[in-house]
Amino acid sequence: MRAVILGALTVLALAACKPQSNAPDALEPVGEARVAFDRANCEAAGGAWRTGERVAFCQYQTRDGGKSCTNGTQCEGACLARAQSCAPIRPLIGCNEVITGAGLRVTECVE
Repeated sequence: MRAVILGALTVLALAACKPQSNAPDALEPVGEARVAFDRANCEAAGGAWRTGERVAFCQYQTRDGGKSCTNGTQCEGACLARAQSCAPIRPLIGCNEVITGAGLRVTECVE
């Protein structure tokens, strides 16, 4: 009986010594695999994958495109200064005159 108890305690002690792994289950994709991963996530979320000279990015249609605005907090994307309306897409690429959340008219350049 003593041998059975001692054996059971030994098994429990060894099971408690199992090393803990802090490593992730899978490595994050890199390089071309990362681009494919990001593109798939973009398109699954309803975005359009765009490529520029040096960058690739996801662009989304805004729900409030064309709505009148007086500052950037009123839009899902940017408030376009010239038209005083919400931009139809986000992010806007290039240089655009926008109205900030504080109501200031500025030129915003995104490349």
